Amino acid sequence: MSGDFPAVGEYRPLLLDEFDSADAAKLGRLRADPTIEFTDLRDLLRSEFAGLLDSPELSEGSESDRWIHYPWRRAVIALPGPQLLRALRLDRNRNHLTRHEQTRLSELSIGVVGQSVGHAVAYTLALEGICGRLRLADFDTIELSNLNRIPGSVFDIGRNKAVVTARRIAELDPYLPVEVYEAGVADDNLDDFLTDLSIVVEECDSLDIKLAVREAARRHRMPLIMQSNDRGLLDVERFDLDPARLPFHGMLGGTRAAELRGLSTRDKAPHVIRILDGARLSDKLAASMVEVGETLNSWPQLGSEVLLGGASVATAVRRIGLGLKLPSGRTRVDVDRSLDEIAEPAPVEDLVWPEEEAEDSMPESGVAAILACAQRAPSGGNAQPWRLRADATSITISLAPERSSMMDIGYRGSALAVGAALYNARVAAAAQGMLGDMELHTGGPDLLSAVLRLGTGADSELRGDYRALLARHTNRRDGTGVPVPTAVMSELAETARRAHAEFRWVDDAESVAEAAEVLAESERARYLTPAMHTEMMAELRWPGDDLRTGMDLRTLDLAPDELAKLEIARRADVMALLRSWAGGIALVEGTRDKVRSSSAVAVLTFPAPAPGDPAELAAYARAGEALQRVWIAAERHGLAVQPVSPLFLFARRPEELRAVSPEFADTLASLQGRFVDLMGVPSTGTMASILRLGYAAEPTVRSRRLPIPDATPAASEIGD
Repeated sequence: MSGDFPAVGEYRPLLLDEFDSADAAKLGRLRADPTIEFTDLRDLLRSEFAGLLDSPELSEGSESDRWIHYPWRRAVIALPGPQLLRALRLDRNRNHLTRHEQTRLSELSIGVVGQSVGHAVAYTLALEGICGRLRLADFDTIELSNLNRIPGSVFDIGRNKAVVTARRIAELDPYLPVEVYEAGVADDNLDDFLTDLSIVVEECDSLDIKLAVREAARRHRMPLIMQSNDRGLLDVERFDLDPARLPFHGMLGGTRAAELRGLSTRDKAPHVIRILDGARLSDKLAASMVEVGETLNSWPQLGSEVLLGGASVATAVRRIGLGLKLPSGRTRVDVDRSLDEIAEPAPVEDLVWPEEEAEDSMPESGVAAILACAQRAPSGGNAQPWRLRADATSITISLAPERSSMMDIGYRGSALAVGAALYNARVAAAAQGMLGDMELHTGGPDLLSAVLRLGTGADSELRGDYRALLARHTNRRDGTGVPVPTAVMSELAETARRAHAEFRWVDDAESVAEAAEVLAESERARYLTPAMHTEMMAELRWPGDDLRTGMDLRTLDLAPDELAKLEIARRADVMALLRSWAGGIALVEGTRDKVRSSSAVAVLTFPAPAPGDPAELAAYARAGEALQRVWIAAERHGLAVQPVSPLFLFARRPEELRAVSPEFADTLASLQGRFVDLMGVPSTGTMASILRLGYAAEPTVRSRRLPIPDATPAASEIGD
């Protein structure tokens, strides 16, 4: 070690291993000294570490524990090893800095020249854990007049500034290597000081040394940062990216450090003014510089500005260390200017919904009543993915591809909705005595269309569902968890069977909880997949939106904290970060808790042709009838019904999941497999709908629908 260094015990603690014989002997001698205080923090810190959420795996054990002797404190402290100490101390950095980013930054070696602003810089770097080694230089000693900005104490007066910084850092992290150049830097040791550094921070007062450090940084192709303390002035000089650039951004031209040595203060003044940009100095510093040597010993500095300098330099170091954009240049982090612009924040407005408009009265007879009943069918996101056409002899319900979404894989969800609308139309036609034959057509521009011929039929079983279908609704309120009688669930299964579908359910708490985890995890994938997130947010309807389509927020039955969370969840940039962190579990706590509050989770399945078969969409449409019949049967027994549509619901091939969410395709395939196994779905069954069932209070708001066309003998249409 160079003669520039003081003895290690002056600023570096001694790390002692009690299982090493030589260290154990030193510990024995220290324990024998009654003036030295011993403290053991290991159990306390391990207990704190055990309480961390998502704690990291450590490769060290108790063998890495050390007794730390601080000679200047006359104290010895027992601490866990460096991995645990670092992970615990820096845990609150997450996720401003992820663990991966913290590890990357811990590989940086930073040199800090000058220990006034430099003290704040070096301590902040250590405090944030964004370096793995520090090298400090300053020839000067602490004076009482320095303590207006250096966070030392009267006990430090007369001691080297760099030593004071190193001691403070050692008491924060005894494992962080810190080297001290007590004689400062000069031509004969600058290259030695810069060797193996990642970044150098220059904060000294000497103009020629400032320039010499830059010349050396340019030789070493090393980035240099300087914070000048007035109006938050920050300079970044990327000699690593552009080693040919002139120091100080060329503001001194081709002046060399050797030309500045020995100049008087008066002779240096023009250079200083050029560097600091005299026209933009604060008025107080500019005026004070006129008084230096007359009524002031030196230019004024405030502790708050020095601490701000530490913060701004640390931010610049993080950017460079993480490879983020930070070109050469100059900026100001001007707190005073920001405070000049202080203003009242915009008030946070509660959601104020317009006075509810009375819905158009339901037509009581004729074709209009049939269309109105068809329009009340359920659909994913209340998209109403159909077109209704009526003429004197028939009603046609066609799939509307333009109202599809990414979740509607292969238009299967839309086909299910078309089938539900068809069943509603048949029920209403039966109630009007206008029931005729029906046909399903696939292929062509409509992909799927259902035609209901108008006749004179009046099926009593269908007619019996009419009022129930008009009253049918989704209930997303929390359930009571009260069990549903087995006889009721069996009746629902029989209802599905009569509609050529199967109804399977789980109602024990453990299985319902597992279903909740699967469904919530699928929703998390929806939040974190960019295109899916965009569609998800586009479905929501806020005050002032057209509420006749999409999801009226009020129907979601969100608690106040969930509404507040939704304000964050709307932001794509936040979702991108959560995706990169593999986070976002809190986004779906509401879904998980609602499903857990259910009495049962059920799945409706049916035999479907192979994917791509022209008959596939027709099969999904027929499953729509089964869904409606089961739904109203459940409501007749006082059950609350809510469809839950995970991303994997309509996926029948792995490539379909990859198209929906490339990043989460494997996760979704696994979730689909778990859910199918949980529900006991046979290999011959295809899922049409997942329902949460239970007992709950009635919802206060129900989804609205688009208007129906005028029903006259002339052709009419809705849905365009």
